[in-house]
Amino acid sequence: MGIAKVAIIGRPNVGKSSLFNWLAGDRISVVDSMAGVTRDRVSYLLELPSSENGRKGNAKDAEDAFDSDPDLESAPETRYIELTDTGGIGIVDRDDLSEDVENQIQMAIRSADLILFVVDSIDGITSLDEQVAEKLRKLSVPILLAANKTDDQTKELHALEFERFGWGVVPISAKQKRGRVHLMDEIEKALPDSAFQKSEELESDPIMKIAIVGRRNVGKSTFVNTLAQEERVIASPIPGTTRDSIDVRFELDGKTFIAIDTPGFMRKKSIGKDIDFYSLTRAERSIRMADVIFMFFDCSQRISKMDKQLVELIEESGRPCIFVVNKWDLMAEHMPTSRWGDYLRETFATCWHVPIAFIAGMEGKNVNKLLRHARNLMKQSRIRVSTNQLNKLLIAALDHNPPPLYYNHKAKIYYATQVDVAPPTILLFCNNPDAFAPDYRRYLLNVFRDELPYGEIPIRMIFKARQGDTKDEIDSQRKS
Repeated sequence: MGIAKVAIIGRPNVGKSSLFNWLAGDRISVVDSMAGVTRDRVSYLLELPSSENGRKGNAKDAEDAFDSDPDLESAPETRYIELTDTGGIGIVDRDDLSEDVENQIQMAIRSADLILFVVDSIDGITSLDEQVAEKLRKLSVPILLAANKTDDQTKELHALEFERFGWGVVPISAKQKRGRVHLMDEIEKALPDSAFQKSEELESDPIMKIAIVGRRNVGKSTFVNTLAQEERVIASPIPGTTRDSIDVRFELDGKTFIAIDTPGFMRKKSIGKDIDFYSLTRAERSIRMADVIFMFFDCSQRISKMDKQLVELIEESGRPCIFVVNKWDLMAEHMPTSRWGDYLRETFATCWHVPIAFIAGMEGKNVNKLLRHARNLMKQSRIRVSTNQLNKLLIAALDHNPPPLYYNHKAKIYYATQVDVAPPTILLFCNNPDAFAPDYRRYLLNVFRDELPYGEIPIRMIFKARQGDTKDEIDSQRKS
């Protein structure tokens, strides 16, 4: 099953982080009475309760089944949602980070399968609530309205006031722990079945969408025209010629591709016009819609701060990527490809798995090879590894290099299963997620990348405390 994404949205100080922590069952997001505490997005994987329609089983059932039958090929079917907390919409940040907070919120909204719009029953409808509602009405994503701080039945009438926004209202109180079962039921009802799409249901031979990104004047539009074998996009030495994301359909080896030429990115302080702002927004959306991303570099230019920001955005998207060093015909006689390759590896140390291609976009040199490699990456991203194969590999990795002690307690991983594709997402049930330091997580990631058919694509690992390993038990490890 896939993982459905639920974004918690609302104005500042309505209790979004309190709600997030309550649903997650742990104090993950910072909770403070001062508006604007939550800036970045915070996510948590939450298991949906078993329902009446045949979706049975949970993580503990899966672990027990694996222990009793080591040849088991898949775990009992379990549905998960990725809950994302966000900063308050419309805040004025004392550190002048309002634009960054707003950008994080917009990213959460764009990737969500369901928006959980949180309001405050005590304050009632405010002008900022109305502004948020107006923004959300323009989206095609389902909206569920949670009226927080409905601490008792007398305040439920206040909560019903929000029905005028046009969405069903679920009265809850994160502080008093009221309405959790009702809210989770409504979340499950509101989520479309497509949010849990199985990898087997993905098209076996889909049209691959390639987002072509990079800073201005690195040759993106020329490359697209080479693919289309005609002048489909204005190619000009003047930076900023492409203002919108442009889709160009073409064929290679009987396969259809769609290339999305995106506007050249600028630093935020350079965005002075509305048209530039919307160009940036559309380009970011194109990255999230793509199956594979070509990150373009001009071999005659040094890697810039904007290049680094773009690569961060690509990493966050979880999409397969190829670093494309363009205009190599100008440099081939003066520098070996290994030198530029080392330059990229040193600059982007977390992207050592990303393939590097050297092309001459205007001449079409190495372009067909690049496209075939991209198609292979898309296939890698859609592979689902059996539970049996994954756990055999995990057991071997743990035996070869056991995790270090955490506060004199043994860190344990009980069981692993792949819960999603594109990117492949591996859920590891353990006694305490905090016990696995970043270097040990990197070790496991390297093992999976080396031994599973995911060698050149992003892999997502999620460590989750097993049911029964309560927060009190985890806290006792820290104190002992």
